[in-house]
Amino acid sequence: MARAWIEALLAAGVTPATFVPDASLGRFDQEPVERAAADVMEDAELATHAVPEAAPAVAVAFLDGIQQWRVVGYDGVVPIVRAYVAAAVRRRGADRRLRTAFEDSREFAVAPLAALGREQRAALEAHMDVVDLPDLPPSQPGPVLEAARRAVDGARQTLERALAERALRALGEREWLIVDGLLSVSGKLAAHPRALGVIKSFGTQFFEGDALRRALTLPHGHRSSVFRARGGHARNDVYSWYLRLWPWEGNDLLFGLLRIEARAAAETLAAAGAVSAWLLRERAPVSTPDARWDRLLYPIHEVETYLRSRAPRDFLPASGSRLPRTGT
Repeated sequence: MARAWIEALLAAGVTPATFVPDASLGRFDQEPVERAAADVMEDAELATHAVPEAAPAVAVAFLDGIQQWRVVGYDGVVPIVRAYVAAAVRRRGADRRLRTAFEDSREFAVAPLAALGREQRAALEAHMDVVDLPDLPPSQPGPVLEAARRAVDGARQTLERALAERALRALGEREWLIVDGLLSVSGKLAAHPRALGVIKSFGTQFFEGDALRRALTLPHGHRSSVFRARGGHARNDVYSWYLRLWPWEGNDLLFGLLRIEARAAAETLAAAGAVSAWLLRERAPVSTPDARWDRLLYPIHEVETYLRSRAPRDFLPASGSRLPRTGT
């Protein structure tokens, strides 16, 4: 199917391209940089707590998503993007193996339709699901590519949220769902007693001064006090805390650091230590060779690996040199 619509575009006069942006082969994990409010719920001020060594056995499912995109051609200077997003929920069985419970995917094109020629637009819309980029003034390709990245990122988040809310309805009585990303973007996720969001990026700042220092310099095997996260990116109030998976000394300040989101309820305060203990256990086996291994829980890594194995194979450019042949 991908080949057919690309060939239709080329027949309509679009210039072929092989540009694959560096960030296009995975998900965009960086939170937007912004300030948000936080109310410490567990202590008088943000404090450090050792995580218990004993970790309870729990039934758990894991959700993650991927995104891929590349420029397939140019109508004049306007890039046309091909994109693919997918998400899956994989449930851990009694043998500790993960098996797929739910999955979904979507392939589509991204382009500012108003900037395309009549024939090029007709060829695109006749063959492919298209996400329009409206209100983009004529410009160099850079702004279009940034808008395309945001559109692809948003499509993945929408797919993940729908799949997560579907999975909630099928959770066992004592089963948990761990989402790779924000819980607070969904009212249903934020309100569920056994859903957790695991955040690997730290664009949102909840504290300052000594509290910020304590949060970001947590020792290995420790967590912060639980706090209520309000505002910023969050559409729904949640309880949150920081958790250190690996020692950061000698590495980056954020090495091995996660932020956890859970339902804003008294039960979350009571369970934060036990939940942190079994999350800490999920760091092994190590998620190498992924560059994010220090903050990537292994089952989340496994879900991502599964999704990549099922993604279209032709997003990467063909191997070999792109240098022109000179005949010498």
